[in-house]
Amino acid sequence: MKKQYQTQTETLLSRLHLQDKIQQKFSPAEFLQIGPPVKQDQETCEKDLAHTFLQRLMMLDYRARYIPVRKDSSDFVHSNPVETDDNDLDVLYSTSVDSDQSKQSPVHPMDVQMAVFHCSDSFFKHNMITKLSQCQYAVPLLVPDPVTMDIECPLWTFRKIRKTWKITQTKGNSNIVTLKSMPICNAETPMVSFFRLGSLSQSKSQLMNTLINERHNTFFHRNCQGSTKSRYMMDGVAEIAWYCPAGKPNDAFTDCTAFCNLHGDALLNEKQRDILTEKSSVNVVFIPTLDKGDKSSTVISALFRSPKPLIILIANNDSGAVQINEGNYKMGLKDRSQSDVSKELKGIIRNILSGPRASFQLETMAEVSGIRVDEDDSLCQKGKSAAEEIVELLQGMDGLKIKDTFLQCQGQLWSKWCRTNKELYRLTGHIEKEKSKRENELKQIRQDQCKASCSELMKLLVGNLSSLKSTDREYFLKWTQILMDVLALKKKHDKSDQLQMKQKELEEISTKLQSANFGLEHMFREMGQIYEAHKSLDKQPTSGQTDWSKYPELAAEQMISGHPMELMDGDAGHVPLTWISSLLDEVIKKLGNKRVFVLSVLGVQSSGKSTMLNAMFGLQFAVSAGRCTKGAFMQLVRVSEEIKKDFQFDYVLVVDTEGLRALELEGNTTLHHDNELATFVVGLGNMTLINIFGENPADMQDVLQIVVQAFMRMNKVKLSPSCVFVHQNVSDIAATEMNMDGKRRLQDKLDQMTQLAAKEEGCDAECFSDVIAFDVQKDVKYFAQLWEGSPPMAPPNPGYSESVQELKTFILSKASQSEGITLEQFKSKIHDLWNALLNENFVFSFKNTLEIAVYRKLEVQYGDWTWTLRSKMLIIENQLYNRIENGKLDKIELSYLSKEMSNTYKEIEKAMTTYFDDDRDKEMLAQWRGRFESKIKEFHDEQVRGVQRKLDEVIQQKNARKKLDHKKTEFENKLLQKSKDLAHQLKDKVEDEEELRKQFDSVWSGWVTELTAGTTPIKDINYQEDQFTILQELGIEGTHINQSKCNESSYTRHLPHEGQDLIKALIDDVEQQTLNIIKKKPVAKQGYNQAYLQEVANKVKEKVTEFKLKGKYTLKKEFTVDLVLYTFDIAGSLLSESHKKFKETTDARVYVESKKGIYYNIFRKFCKGSSSAVVFGELICEKLKSSTVEAVCNNTAIGIADEMKCNVPAFSGNRLNLEKHVLKSLAEKEDFNGFITYIRNPRKQVEAFVKDEVQKYVFTVQRDKAQDILKKNVEDIKRLVSQALFGATEKIKTQGGDIDSWLKKFSSLLNNELKFTICCQNFSDINKFDFLKEEIEKGLKSIMEEMSSLSLDKMKEFKDQPDEILIDQLCDCCWVKCPFCAAVCTNTLADHSPDKHSVPFHRPSGIKGWHTRNSDQLVIDFCTTLVASDGSFYPHHDSKETFPFKEYPKAGGEYATWEITPDKSKLIYWKWFVCQFQQQLETHHKLKFHGRGEIPSEWRTHTKEEAIKSLDEIWKGEQKQQ
Repeated sequence: MKKQYQTQTETLLSRLHLQDKIQQKFSPAEFLQIGPPVKQDQETCEKDLAHTFLQRLMMLDYRARYIPVRKDSSDFVHSNPVETDDNDLDVLYSTSVDSDQSKQSPVHPMDVQMAVFHCSDSFFKHNMITKLSQCQYAVPLLVPDPVTMDIECPLWTFRKIRKTWKITQTKGNSNIVTLKSMPICNAETPMVSFFRLGSLSQSKSQLMNTLINERHNTFFHRNCQGSTKSRYMMDGVAEIAWYCPAGKPNDAFTDCTAFCNLHGDALLNEKQRDILTEKSSVNVVFIPTLDKGDKSSTVISALFRSPKPLIILIANNDSGAVQINEGNYKMGLKDRSQSDVSKELKGIIRNILSGPRASFQLETMAEVSGIRVDEDDSLCQKGKSAAEEIVELLQGMDGLKIKDTFLQCQGQLWSKWCRTNKELYRLTGHIEKEKSKRENELKQIRQDQCKASCSELMKLLVGNLSSLKSTDREYFLKWTQILMDVLALKKKHDKSDQLQMKQKELEEISTKLQSANFGLEHMFREMGQIYEAHKSLDKQPTSGQTDWSKYPELAAEQMISGHPMELMDGDAGHVPLTWISSLLDEVIKKLGNKRVFVLSVLGVQSSGKSTMLNAMFGLQFAVSAGRCTKGAFMQLVRVSEEIKKDFQFDYVLVVDTEGLRALELEGNTTLHHDNELATFVVGLGNMTLINIFGENPADMQDVLQIVVQAFMRMNKVKLSPSCVFVHQNVSDIAATEMNMDGKRRLQDKLDQMTQLAAKEEGCDAECFSDVIAFDVQKDVKYFAQLWEGSPPMAPPNPGYSESVQELKTFILSKASQSEGITLEQFKSKIHDLWNALLNENFVFSFKNTLEIAVYRKLEVQYGDWTWTLRSKMLIIENQLYNRIENGKLDKIELSYLSKEMSNTYKEIEKAMTTYFDDDRDKEMLAQWRGRFESKIKEFHDEQVRGVQRKLDEVIQQKNARKKLDHKKTEFENKLLQKSKDLAHQLKDKVEDEEELRKQFDSVWSGWVTELTAGTTPIKDINYQEDQFTILQELGIEGTHINQSKCNESSYTRHLPHEGQDLIKALIDDVEQQTLNIIKKKPVAKQGYNQAYLQEVANKVKEKVTEFKLKGKYTLKKEFTVDLVLYTFDIAGSLLSESHKKFKETTDARVYVESKKGIYYNIFRKFCKGSSSAVVFGELICEKLKSSTVEAVCNNTAIGIADEMKCNVPAFSGNRLNLEKHVLKSLAEKEDFNGFITYIRNPRKQVEAFVKDEVQKYVFTVQRDKAQDILKKNVEDIKRLVSQALFGATEKIKTQGGDIDSWLKKFSSLLNNELKFTICCQNFSDINKFDFLKEEIEKGLKSIMEEMSSLSLDKMKEFKDQPDEILIDQLCDCCWVKCPFCAAVCTNTLADHSPDKHSVPFHRPSGIKGWHTRNSDQLVIDFCTTLVASDGSFYPHHDSKETFPFKEYPKAGGEYATWEITPDKSKLIYWKWFVCQFQQQLETHHKLKFHGRGEIPSEWRTHTKEEAIKSLDEIWKGEQKQQ
């Protein structure tokens, strides 16, 4: 028998493809994932039966038992074909049909259920049995093991089942109805057991169903759909179900009653029969006949003699119910309708149960001998023991005191911390002082939390979570929740009575009830608070304390294993950001930075949100009729491997929330709380599910307004989640016309709410689709009501699970079009949304750090792209410059430059396309793509035009000095001839070097005079005379000029602060304009011209006139004189230096004099008998030397600039990175004057910083590296010249030619890398080109040796300077200053419209001289603090109207162009600066830090090291990677 049973079991498991699952069981993880859609109303093949059953059961579809199995056509029975009518009749009357007897019958539905049960681990059985119970099905109480045949009681699987019922008791003339709700394991109820002795034609299970629920097959019976004769796994199984009364007159029974059904013949299942008869209150026995000699008579006799009531149902008896004696009845079934039998049987059972009777409690099954109880498993017991230790601590304690005793960190302390933290965003009075006070209070609360964090409860919890293995830990957590639910049940009864007794004290008692609420989430919340407290103070764990730093890892393990984790604390209404960040960091460490699709769920309290999610995804969100989800919880659901290819994310992250308009939160704070919650979860979600209970939009007006407002806020901060509306509990979802009408009404209501919300949020929106992409036809779903009938006995409506499946499919189809976000991005979003919500104005306060980080990264890329274009253009410019100087180019076409740049530009375009298309943040980058592509094109075009302008000037200058260049060539030819002639005269006559020198010197002066006769010498500049002339032309008298003070402070000291600022700004502007004018003038090429000074003076006069027209101040004439003289002074040094260079290259006498050394050497060589080749070789080397120096210096300048741009931290990032290094440098030097320059004229200070960094790099820090760059360039030139020499010589040798041919070939092979022009008319006699080559190589060697040790200072003499190249690259950005504190915008793009100006390094406004009106009190407040305060300001010193800081953009002008987000981060840098330079600042501004501007004492504790470190922290915050 046993072997046969085992064989049948193996066959069944094989048919269901479950043979592997006997060892490797089903686990919850397999179903806590998103797989292919569940097949509804479709036939399934046998191998998929088990999975389809489970999937549908998880979705609360009670039709999971009735899955049609697909049949092959061969399964149908066909008789052999016949030809005559007689044969047809024979077949008709035949008692047998030819069929294939070997055909298997379909798998019995209950075999599927039991096969899955045996193939599941204990946790999945737990889930499965809970779902069966929710479907109002009977669940296994006693189960024979399919292998050993031992009897097991799966007590553990009942632990999650909770039943609710109403007891009706009659007192006097009235009925009193009492509500009961408890875990079924703890309920003491009567139990009615049903057995069958022998075989019967009537169905026992079907009769039992009529007693419990006539409309639902609680127990599967032979007449159910899919039933077959072959049933292998149900014999010997005892199933149990409960009847729960609804407190109505038509209740079948007045109290909760258990019904137990032993399947199979009870004569054969003796052990199960004995257990059930022992435990039951009433035994009901089905027998075929009641005869003394029958084999069942022994059992009947024993039951009859038992004190337990007995009801015998006899199949072959047709009599009605007969009471044999007290408690014992018999009743016939023959020829009687089932309804009559049922009615009579109900009456008898009801009658028996109304008197004294034994009660049954599931937990007592653990005491039954001879059976195995699943909870006796060592792992389960280990988890239970650990949980009992925790619960023992709580035993006997008043529920309200448990949290105060064991969870002190989250109660009053955490609530106080949250309130104080919110006050930081509502500051008034002395802002910074109040801020410091609040921050100290927060610190103190954290210290108090640290002291209170050693409770025995938390030690036990953390100890067990840390030490237990994963399965033990899972048992421990489940047991803890189970035992605490029992404990909470005992505590709550009193309070429920109070609620009925004292309606007027409802709010107070409701608060107490909430406090008494106690579950695992509160323990994890405590862990979070202990962690936050210690982390904020950076405290190490002391002896006796658990290691708080491991808490996030423990919580992350739970989240990964499928536990919901609290995101927003429902009691304090706050998000513990530090805890959540660390928790998600640990999740990322364990899983990787996975992409998730965030699904947020919003809806009215008790509208079935959590039930829907649990059915849709198999989640574990708390569900109850009272308070459901409190706060917001998040849970990860994995996308299964089967469908992962269809999605761009790895998980769906579900965020479930407490209901909007929550009764427990009623009062003044409700609307604000709901708005906060809605805005938070809508912002987090890629999609938001709005759950509405019922069909009437009028009932949900408040909720819709909150939701619409939340979406409007998202729209304004450029977040674009999608939304789906779900109407639950719709009565007739088949009525399409009604649904269409409902959708129209919903659309109208949404549009109406949009218009209301638009007024409140101050934006233009007429309809909901203006705010969010929304299609009312597609994005609204109707759900059937959850229950099929009236609870508590109603099963879930199958239409409900169909609606769940349709919604899930719809959500996933939408999700498949989304990339989701990474866990890092999700973490960042939580920060951004919550920090903005802490401020009153969400939209002004929202700072999308993800977007900022992506934009900062894009800025770095933009810098790299522009640098690639710039450096390439510099190389092209140098080559074309050499071609112009070599006389090979006399016109620059834009098309030519564009062609030269085309390859590089195409590479950049390709790199941009790749970046925007393939970067993981491509969706976010898309908003800037067009702008940056056009910016790169603009940059490229400007570079091309700029080089064309420069080279056009070079061509003009070369054309202008053609005559001079011709003259120079003539001079050189004549000097060569004269040197040659003199040498021939003195050859062999003078051998002494000194005598040669004398002879040459004696004729040199005459040569110079002779050659330069008729040329006009270049005069030096008479600068003072020119200045005087120009000032007089401007109408300024000499007395004014002579009395000039040139002292800025003499004009500004009597002015108010804003006036001083305006004057300083005017001076800075004029200074910059002067530098721009003079730098553009070709003084070094064309010489000084008084008109240049005239232009500077005119510019000053123009700027002064502009200033006067603004009408704020009148400027004296003396001021204009001083300002003009100041600009002349700036221009003077630049003009003098450039004019000196011009004179050296242009004055004929100076030029000829400069050639004396060269021609003395030529003269000396000829004297010593050197050939023309030797002399010409030396001349060539001399030319090569000067051009090599220039080429090496220019190339080295570009090389050093490139090396620094790529590898020096200050230059290798974006504009913000450069700003950070400038501030670091200022702090390290403690240079107050540098700080003032930086505050007044940031660009000037940044340029000075770049120059300083280049100087350090080249001459100290990386001197060797710079020298290596120079040596490499020397080697490159050497290689080029050597190849040119070889190429020219070889060509002449093979093709023939004279010195002129050789020279042309040599020049062409230099490839425009060098300036090289020389005349060979005096060397036509040269014909030994190998010898010439050798002579040049000799000279070249010494030149290159000299070059390798060339001083890097030499670069300053040529056109390319590394500092100027870097300044052009790094300073081409935005320089607009904050109107409050003068911090400079850090956007890398100069014109970054439509983005507003922003900077993370704001500072106290007093630094730039802001002070309280009509006082000498400097403002100490940061503008980032002010914009969150309740204060107001005057936009200008003469403004009559003030504006609230919170609405600063309304002040217009420069204020409207800035985005200043409230920020309570510790900007230590500027606090240190104010304290370090307080005295100098007060002297500089002639104002004081006192009164309202008093420096908080806490500021003085910061060190310079902390200040510099704070810059890194803020910079990292802006740059953080997703």
